[in-house]
Amino acid sequence: MLVVAAAAFGGVAVLWWLLGRPLGIDSAVYRAGGLAVLRGEPLYEHLSALPEWASGLPFTYTPFAAMLFTPLAALPIQLGWAVFAVAAAPAVFVTLRAFTIQKGLPLLVAGAFCLQPVWQTVGLGQINLILMAIVVVDVLVLRGSRYSGFGIGLAAAIKLIPLIFVVHLLVTGRRADAGRALAAFAGATLLGLAVLPGDSVRFWTSAIFNDHFAAMKSWVGNQSWQGFLARTLPGAQWAIVLGVALVGAATWFAVRRLHRAGDEHGALLVSAGCGLVVSPISWTHHWVWVVPAIGYLLTRRHTWMALATAVLFTGWATAIVPGGGGREQGWNLAQALFGNAYLLAALGAGAVLLVRHRSASRSPLRGLGVK
Repeated sequence: MLVVAAAAFGGVAVLWWLLGRPLGIDSAVYRAGGLAVLRGEPLYEHLSALPEWASGLPFTYTPFAAMLFTPLAALPIQLGWAVFAVAAAPAVFVTLRAFTIQKGLPLLVAGAFCLQPVWQTVGLGQINLILMAIVVVDVLVLRGSRYSGFGIGLAAAIKLIPLIFVVHLLVTGRRADAGRALAAFAGATLLGLAVLPGDSVRFWTSAIFNDHFAAMKSWVGNQSWQGFLARTLPGAQWAIVLGVALVGAATWFAVRRLHRAGDEHGALLVSAGCGLVVSPISWTHHWVWVVPAIGYLLTRRHTWMALATAVLFTGWATAIVPGGGGREQGWNLAQALFGNAYLLAALGAGAVLLVRHRSASRSPLRGLGVK
């Protein structure tokens, strides 16, 4: 199945390359960032290697990430997209294998590509699925290993949001793993500083705030808490701080409770959900953690809840509401419910876990070979 998926995505990339059609707007930015490094051009200004159909998009990742993207410079844009598209199915497979009983796994992997976060990630040429698989392997598969933590540190050095999983390691008592994660993050960041000092200073002092997307924070595609407030209570800074504090406290409590109950999978999902909620921007394609969430529900025999989650995350809810141009601020109640569906689903799931989970419960995934 993985070979078929790789062949299909590879074939699309080659065909689009031969036809000269645009493909993978985000992977095009990754490639342009890598070329900027090789050419000695400023990384956080206009990227000269961007094609016209991606013109004006900024590079928002770390200097270390740009260094990792330099091999893409050797490929045409469409084949650069293929690198991330071909990696999508193996990333989904690795993630689901750690969360589900093996029976029916190929079908689940195929079905995952019907979910908006997954097909958007593939279409855009995004790195979300790869980073998620790295975190899952680090937290669940390598638990107890002397190598655990390094993956999270490197993932965070590419895209800062995975830093929340360092906190997850600390909350679950894995201090040595958290230390290795911070060491890997610091090492990769210092490498970026050594190779790209000017870009590193620019990133950590200004580019990190991502002003390019500030005006888009209220767009329906942003399913974070700040996105919700930008649509409903613009300028309410107090609500941002209060919401982040409450979600953070609830996450700490839930993760500790699930960890003590032996449910490491549920604890990881709670931490991932917290990251999506409290991040200033969580585009719909960032919500790839719905894939292991569905596997988790199926393994715990919550079949109808898993199906409902899958249906919700196909993308129809955010597609049927008015979006763009500030129209989100004129939503009625029904439109607000649909337009904030991903965020509300995450908050609702967290509330259910807090209320229902019993400290005596045990994870049904303990027999899967996951430490």
